[in-house]
Amino acid sequence: MYGAMFIPIILAFGLSLWAQFRVKGTFNKYSEVPNTYGLTGREAARRMLDANGLYDVPIEPVRGSLSDHYDPIKRVVRLSEPVYNESSISAVAVACHEVGHAIQHKESYPMLVIRHRMFPFVNFASGVAPFMLLAGFLFGAFNLVGLGIVFFSAAVLFQLVTLPVEFDASNRARRIMINNGLATNQDEAGVAKVLNAAALTYVAAALVSLLELIRLVLMFVGNRD
Repeated sequence: MYGAMFIPIILAFGLSLWAQFRVKGTFNKYSEVPNTYGLTGREAARRMLDANGLYDVPIEPVRGSLSDHYDPIKRVVRLSEPVYNESSISAVAVACHEVGHAIQHKESYPMLVIRHRMFPFVNFASGVAPFMLLAGFLFGAFNLVGLGIVFFSAAVLFQLVTLPVEFDASNRARRIMINNGLATNQDEAGVAKVLNAAALTYVAAALVSLLELIRLVLMFVGNRD
């Protein structure tokens, strides 16, 4: 029975790899397509921030590809080099998505608040859970295994909470881009493809973790019996 559990996990892992290839492929495709208004990612992000009263939130370039993020502690939007300086559909899509998180922060979007409060414990739990599980199964210390599963469950819950946060940020970005004249309806079709591809990576990662949690629980119950 336990061996059969590896099949959906392998399939989910395959989905995760495919999702990563898809987001990179979609991003690269629309990186070659200029947006109608010729806005760089930085310019689009700045306009969207200002339109929502976030004049004090700076935008900084960061090294790497697809390393874009919003830092809620320092309250800064960081855009990767391909996004910060380019005027493609991909650039404005990713930039405005990150601004969506800044707007969530301003409005205390409930799921984002929960995610931020969970982070310190999850950061600790995800670090120690693998060692607890490994030691517990190796030495038959089932109390340690159980504690490891609890800690791993926190990491899985964190990923599940992340899903509505990411989807909401993308929906905000698409809506505000149209309403504030940052993208045309034609641009929005490409924006949607870039953001949907990115969202799929979060879904796949959450699915892999959830199935792994189920497998661990079944192993724990089986060994206890």
